Amino acid sequence: MAREIAPVADRTQSADCASGGYGTRATGVRRVLVHVLLLNAAVVLLKLWVGLGTGALTVLGAALESGLDLLNNALGISLIPLAARGPDDDHPYGHAKFETLGTLGIVGFLSISCFELLREGVVALATGHAPHRADPADITLLVATLAINAWVVWYERHQGRRLSSSFLLADAAHTGSDILVTLLAIASLGLTRAGLVRVDGLLAVAVALLIARSGWHILRESVPILVDARGMDAHELRRLASEVPGILEVRTVRSRSTASGHLFAEMTIVVAGSQSVADAHALADQVEAAVARVAGESEVVIHIEPE
Repeated sequence: MAREIAPVADRTQSADCASGGYGTRATGVRRVLVHVLLLNAAVVLLKLWVGLGTGALTVLGAALESGLDLLNNALGISLIPLAARGPDDDHPYGHAKFETLGTLGIVGFLSISCFELLREGVVALATGHAPHRADPADITLLVATLAINAWVVWYERHQGRRLSSSFLLADAAHTGSDILVTLLAIASLGLTRAGLVRVDGLLAVAVALLIARSGWHILRESVPILVDARGMDAHELRRLASEVPGILEVRTVRSRSTASGHLFAEMTIVVAGSQSVADAHALADQVEAAVARVAGESEVVIHIEPE
């Protein structure tokens, strides 16, 4: 026998999702991204103003990094509604992976910016390129963008956890790298004013490496979801099922999860051949409830076999 029932502890929640929970979450994520996009647009303009005025590679690199944030926000605003669609005939597990695909778009943008900035930094070191002397007002503007970046990181992380959005969390991690990049840009302008004119190229290389590090972290978190890595330890699933009185053996166990933490699991349990169908279904209900207590939102398919 094979059956699929939303876990007892999550049936109400599943019903909510079916009646609009997906849309509510998508609306919340999009609202956050619109707010962040406007702030990032201001940051890009300020950094470009300072970077073009001084010719500092680190500042232009910081503007590029913030520009990628802006593009990522636009990407998210367009992708999140698609990812929020519930299951249908063609996508029985929903569309949540489209959100994870969006995080790979972030990695692609990061790779481009990393390469270009690294190349320019090496060229600057080789040719002795030096930015123009920065005014105190330029440094003040960069400090202002630093404060905006810090607030955006806090806001996106808070909302990403609240809405269980991998895209918001990934974008917050990217913006977090902006803080270090902006600090390096401020340091570059300050050291250039002190007469260390070649430091800008060196710090530009450091900025490129920070961008590469951000991309690696995002990639490491996104790929397991796309390739259906296990969503929950198989030994833990077996233990939860085995602890239900009346289950004689747990055979096949599989699981995967979405970016929001929704667990999909399958397992085969063995019960006494003398058990009625109703009793066997009751045992399956207990397994589903046990998994839901540990994993939270989940959908479990139980295959029941007689001894």
